[in-house]
Amino acid sequence: MYTSFPLCNAPFASINASLTLPILATFLIPALISGCACLMIRKKAGKLGLLDQPGVRKIHTVPIPVGGGLGIWLGVCLTLAVLSAIVLVLVRANECAFSTAVLSHVPHFAQEHLEGIAFRLGRLWGLLALGSVLTILGTLDDRYNLSWKLRLGVEFIVAIIAVAYGWRATFFVDVPWITYPISVVWIVGLVNSFNMLDNMDGLSGGVAAICAIILATVALCFAPNAESGAPQYFLAFFLIILVGSIFGFLIHNRPPAKLFMGDGGAYFIGFLLAATTLSMTYVGNSTPKSAIFTPLVVLAVPIYDTVSVVIIRLRNRVSPFIGDNNHYSHRLVALGLTKVQAVATIYLTTTICAIGAFFLYQVSFISAVLILGQTILILTLVAILEFAGRKKALQKNKSTGEPPVTQAK
Repeated sequence: MYTSFPLCNAPFASINASLTLPILATFLIPALISGCACLMIRKKAGKLGLLDQPGVRKIHTVPIPVGGGLGIWLGVCLTLAVLSAIVLVLVRANECAFSTAVLSHVPHFAQEHLEGIAFRLGRLWGLLALGSVLTILGTLDDRYNLSWKLRLGVEFIVAIIAVAYGWRATFFVDVPWITYPISVVWIVGLVNSFNMLDNMDGLSGGVAAICAIILATVALCFAPNAESGAPQYFLAFFLIILVGSIFGFLIHNRPPAKLFMGDGGAYFIGFLLAATTLSMTYVGNSTPKSAIFTPLVVLAVPIYDTVSVVIIRLRNRVSPFIGDNNHYSHRLVALGLTKVQAVATIYLTTTICAIGAFFLYQVSFISAVLILGQTILILTLVAILEFAGRKKALQKNKSTGEPPVTQAK
């Protein structure tokens, strides 16, 4: 049943100590940038027209600043700009007389990959440029309430460009007419999944952070690069930067929220996670091919929320693009949970499902299918419980004439 691929083999374990400081720095710097940027956005939101007004389906009774996604975006981009400059300087320093003094402060594992990182910077900034387009689109939607057709159209254009640029799945076969459309749908789907999940304080950002942490751990300890056999440092540290930026925002978004992420932030997060999962190498010389299930297991909860909401809306003959109170979080509240308890429950569900990704690298294909099946069964059980509670709550509201009060998306 089990393969010989361990949690962290000897080459991986030998670098764990040297990774501690870089990981902390890579997390704290974007967290600080994002936190400060979000504080400024809170103060300037009124002048910029970035306020979420109270409404029938809203949980807040006073206008709340929106646009925290700009803080997340700045945390990621500014951190990567500084790191990109450092990498380019170090590559040049490697050819100069003072190279030894400069490189002595760089961890050994990073020194070995400087050339490779510098080579990939162009592709990285191409990705961030596309993510920036979506951030601008979402922010404009927060400000002007754009048509869903316009938003969806731009999302597909961005996704197509990203796939053409190389951010796509392969499934071990080079069949573009299969892999290209699937990759485009995956990107657009996750962009909207995290946007739809953004319906309670701390929910979308927290779930995204959990998913990114799991994926970063996989990249560092479980899924070596197929060519070099080394950890996927580039993607792992990219994800850690994203986690840091999200945490900087969550300081302002914890209940009761003083700042909302907005569509700009949700689009940006969803796009980066989608592109990262498409680019990450899930198979190496010692890794089973069933590890490709990793994105489905890690992102199971956002996918579940989106699919269930779309099914409900279509069943009710309502447009899937019109916000309502039928999300996973809302259905948990209908069971009697408080909003904080509902968010915590979704955090736990996300973590339980995502942890299965670690085992995908240590079991046979049949066992991996069972892990994926277990994830589906967990969410099926959740669906049975919360849909039953939702039905009971709707019947109660109908009899009393009281509309449910929730923040719709």
